[in-house]
Amino acid sequence: MAGPWDTAPPPPSEPSAPPPGTPPAKAGPAPATQALACPSCGGTIELKAAGYTVTVVCQYCGSVLDVANPDVRIIKEYHEAAAQLTIPLGTRGEIRGIEWEAIGYLQKSEDGFTWEEYLLFNPYHGYRWLITDGRGWSFGTMLTRLPQSGRFGTELAVDGQSYRHFVDGRAHVDYVLGEFYWRVRAGDTVRTADYVRPGWMLSWEGSGAEDSWTVSELLKPGDVKRSFGAGLSGGQMAGTPMPHQPSPYTGILRPAMLFAGIAVAALFILTMLFGGSSRLFSERVTIEPDRTGRSITLGPIQLDRSWQAVTIEAQAPALDNAWVDLDYSLVDRKTQQSYDAYGLAERYSGYDSDGSWSEGSRTAATKMAMLPAGTYDLLVDAEAHNWTGAMREVEVQIAVERGATFWSNLVFALILILLPVGLIFWRHFRFETARLGESDRGATSEDILASLGGR
Repeated sequence: MAGPWDTAPPPPSEPSAPPPGTPPAKAGPAPATQALACPSCGGTIELKAAGYTVTVVCQYCGSVLDVANPDVRIIKEYHEAAAQLTIPLGTRGEIRGIEWEAIGYLQKSEDGFTWEEYLLFNPYHGYRWLITDGRGWSFGTMLTRLPQSGRFGTELAVDGQSYRHFVDGRAHVDYVLGEFYWRVRAGDTVRTADYVRPGWMLSWEGSGAEDSWTVSELLKPGDVKRSFGAGLSGGQMAGTPMPHQPSPYTGILRPAMLFAGIAVAALFILTMLFGGSSRLFSERVTIEPDRTGRSITLGPIQLDRSWQAVTIEAQAPALDNAWVDLDYSLVDRKTQQSYDAYGLAERYSGYDSDGSWSEGSRTAATKMAMLPAGTYDLLVDAEAHNWTGAMREVEVQIAVERGATFWSNLVFALILILLPVGLIFWRHFRFETARLGESDRGATSEDILASLGGR
């Protein structure tokens, strides 16, 4: 595959700035590959970024060499086999439309957690990082300026984007191979801090000599495999989410919450507009408890709309330790079509070891849905029963009203609307809880809610 190393095109008009510690770029054609012999084992080493590279680790024996001076000398001598890398050094691949070559490899760890960093190089675009912890790949760019302070002292801003503090630590270099623009060797330790926003991570590394900042973009599963022939089994969703991995449910949760809010508001508006009632007929009847039931015909009741709901309400204000059974039949005078329903008013009270108690309701509301227009008679079969024998008669006020509010239907509709949103939110909550569980603050409700806003 032909690349800038082979064709050596003229440099762009505005070349990207090299990272801190990088020697200034030389004018003219791209740096040529330079070969040198390892003083430790005699192996031939090719420098891909000759003129920029400060340290190189021999791929044959692992010795760390100082190549900043013409007289190559050994910084630390090893005699060990090179690691088998997922991306062999010298491999070229294209990311974001630019061809990069893997020239260096670091394996780092912190409290038993291990990750890998590949140093990429392009002679006209400088250095980049390809980072993986086994769950996904990130493409890192070194900053040439300091981030700005954000809100609450827990955020930093780069290019107008806010990053929330995630974790502080101390990273240990376990293994090193290839060439680097600064002096590095196994055993080095640096302080670290990570700040995140969905899909991005801002990382700081500090030592006694130098501080560096890197912004890393989370790559899609398969990007690295297509570019370098490497990849992950299981994709980014395998195991605990990465610190800067976006929740896969956020994209659907936001519109789902918006739709649910509009639907719920519409339901309540429709309930207020069409759920009211207007009284058409009312009459008071008297029933003697524990006697033969009484049949009453009430009317006429005029329903003048094409279709309407009807509410029949029975109230027995003096009912106590008794109940009234009410069988209703609304009969159309013209067609003799009958619409039947049932109502029950009951009220009980007394005293026990816990004090006074009461239960039941002296009001019974019975609702009928969608009756056609017409003139109706209401036939009532009423029967009262006395629990203690104290009541001699029960007075019941029966009223017929046009309209009805079916609260059970409203509740059922709300469940249908909110249940899918609740399930999506629960999955998002579990994802964010697992992701934030690795942070210094842990999974707080504030951070979980902030994640819905893309933070």
